[in-house]
Amino acid sequence: MAKLILTHEVNRLGEPGDVVEVKDGYARNYLIPRSLATPWTKGAEAQVEAIRRARKSREIANLDEARALRDSLQAKSFTVAATTGKGGRLFGSVSTADIAAAVEAEGLKIDRRKVQIVAPIKAIGSHNVTVRLHPEVEAKLKVVVVPA
Repeated sequence: MAKLILTHEVNRLGEPGDVVEVKDGYARNYLIPRSLATPWTKGAEAQVEAIRRARKSREIANLDEARALRDSLQAKSFTVAATTGKGGRLFGSVSTADIAAAVEAEGLKIDRRKVQIVAPIKAIGSHNVTVRLHPEVEAKLKVVVVPA
């Protein structure tokens, strides 16, 4: 078993700054090469604290704020303009940063790292996206992709 410090959020494993134990192969072949985690050392405790402070500053303070933000996000639909070719196919795809920018244009703020796209958005039309606002609160966004 390998002891690691997560530097990014990993689904079903933990948040940045968490110290986790995983199998050696998972650490060596997936987490460390993708810079999702670093090996744990005694000197890395300061790094853990810095990651936790940064996460705390970005995190929504409490459950009530997260629920209020979820309700306001789900009440609207967000429009993303993208360059298209023939048949409504996009050049590239809509990224999490594009979705976060569309939400911010409406006066709300979300972290692009919390946006979860199930399948790449590569066509114009309406798409559903999930945003993890809080460990207990998820919002379902309606994203409408239109030609630029």
